[in-house]
Amino acid sequence: MSSGEENPFQGKDERVANLRQLAKWRATARVLTEALPHILRYDQKTVVVKYGGNAMGEEGVAEHFAQDVVLMRQTGIDPVIVHGGGPQIGAMLKRLEIKSSFIDGLRVTDQAAIDVVEMVLTGTINKQIVTAINSAGGRAVGVSGKDGQLIVAKKLVRTRKNPETGATETVDLGFVGEPEKVNTEVLQSIVRSDMIAVIAPIGIGEKGETYNINADTVAGAVAGALNADRMLLLTDVPGVMDRNGNLIESLTTTEARALIADGTISGGMIPKVETCIDAVERGVSAAVILDGRIQHVILIELFTEHGAGTMITRG
Repeated sequence: MSSGEENPFQGKDERVANLRQLAKWRATARVLTEALPHILRYDQKTVVVKYGGNAMGEEGVAEHFAQDVVLMRQTGIDPVIVHGGGPQIGAMLKRLEIKSSFIDGLRVTDQAAIDVVEMVLTGTINKQIVTAINSAGGRAVGVSGKDGQLIVAKKLVRTRKNPETGATETVDLGFVGEPEKVNTEVLQSIVRSDMIAVIAPIGIGEKGETYNINADTVAGAVAGALNADRMLLLTDVPGVMDRNGNLIESLTTTEARALIADGTISGGMIPKVETCIDAVERGVSAAVILDGRIQHVILIELFTEHGAGTMITRG
């Protein structure tokens, strides 16, 4: 007797239960069939995922994120993870009673702060993500930008106008850096070993200095250096919104710059969009800003027709 035929000896409740189970199986088969072209499209492609510190705070997010990353690897994608940790760093600084301030959204990082930043990013968050991926069946290895000189950095120099005098002045952010060079050999070695790299956004200067680097910036630099097919920025917002609060599903780099100029894109979204623009202009096929709090949002973005978030492409 085939699974689709009724058994006359079954009770009504059992037959209903079997029909419901069969419907679930058919739904699963339909999802897999629809996902197949997208799975083939990303086969043996590199996808860099920035896992934001804000997104990590949602209950159950870490487990679903790890499952998504493992499934990406099992379907032939080479995922590379870059993580943040701003809220966790802030909490630890407060706990240790170390004062912290921000200028233009960047944490001023003195010697005391950089020690805490490195401890939290490489010693706590990085290992938590690696453990979650390994527990989900993957093989992850945690590295910081200092390992193998993965990220050679230089001090970030920012200027701003003095509100009182109007004069341009240089802002000293302390041990805050920006990527100068990404050593792709380190990452390619990890990928060739069938492992998943999880990168803490710490860089090393030419004199051995430790630099705190914005995780979005690191993700963009890594994606560009690896010539990744996709860069996904997981954050705590749905994506880029228009003036009416509606999600903008796709933008070209030209359109994105125009929205920054007219004020539609503002605040903390500006550096994220600028990172996407930079990555795309470095050769990444597309960059996507999406809400990392949504369960399995990576799979929705990569393996469904409608995707999720805001995609930025060159043009």
